[in-house]
Amino acid sequence: MNIRQLKHFLAVIDLGSLAAAAEVVHLSQPALSRSLRALENVLRVPLFDRQDRRLRPTPYALAYVERARRMVFDENEGARSLALMRDGELGSLAFGMGSSIAKFLLAPLMLEMLDRAPGLRMSAMVQSTDMLHAALLKEQLDFFIGDVRIAQHDPDMVIEALYPCTFGWFARAEHPLAAKRNVTMTHLSAYPLISGGYADESVERRIADLYGLGIPISQHFSLSTSDLSTMHALLASSDAVTPSTAIAVLDPLKAGVVVPLDVAPPLDLDLTLGIIHRAGRTLAPASSRAFEFIRASFANAAAELSRLHGRRAGLGAAPSLKKRAIKTRR
Repeated sequence: MNIRQLKHFLAVIDLGSLAAAAEVVHLSQPALSRSLRALENVLRVPLFDRQDRRLRPTPYALAYVERARRMVFDENEGARSLALMRDGELGSLAFGMGSSIAKFLLAPLMLEMLDRAPGLRMSAMVQSTDMLHAALLKEQLDFFIGDVRIAQHDPDMVIEALYPCTFGWFARAEHPLAAKRNVTMTHLSAYPLISGGYADESVERRIADLYGLGIPISQHFSLSTSDLSTMHALLASSDAVTPSTAIAVLDPLKAGVVVPLDVAPPLDLDLTLGIIHRAGRTLAPASSRAFEFIRASFANAAAELSRLHGRRAGLGAAPSLKKRAIKTRR
């Protein structure tokens, strides 16, 4: 038995067709059939029932398939580990993050890595946490930065919680509601509402419960965009209002263009961002440098938001942004 035979077996299992599998593994159908027969001889069990020119997996095959996947995975990881040792700072790094943090993190991270590892090939995916998690499981990413809840009960994932998000309602500094206390949903609904970024079902339910909104809450929003530059421009140039993480509007907050509103009840959501990668996955050497930069970037963002909140409190304009405790699991 060899890894090549296991790959042939998995191709037939996954594609359900000898012809399709033969094309993927670049063998003729007779050659692929011989490879399967050889594996059956080694294992001394039938892996496929051959009826009507079709291969149907036997109970033995279904019991064996996950072990076969693990052996192929371990073989690939062994070869990858040696390649990474040879490459040093060369190689590739694929990572992902949500749109709410890509605005302040993605370009600086890539510039940092280009400066410190100029031979590195990088690719980045900006998507919702569930899409990033799916891409990680498919080995399309080395790691991603997202909502740590998606992997907190998965023993095959490693989590490093970094940043407990603060939330609020935001509008331009000269907005009619900017100086008002105890703003309610009735007040907010008099202005265009912007839905920015990606929100999962639990977040939507929580917002609906807090403000008495019907589901889906998208029906209450005039505009929806996952592009933060567009959202920032709309906030700065109109009377639109948005519920958001504070980090997603960090730049316009720092510039004084956007301010948090004093909304009652406050936007009380639970979201901790962190680095997530697969247990047992050999990361590129450049990953450790990327992780250092990501940790420092979140620490700087937290310090900046704390400074801004302190400045606003000193001026007597004080909607507070609630901060959750970090829960870390490695």
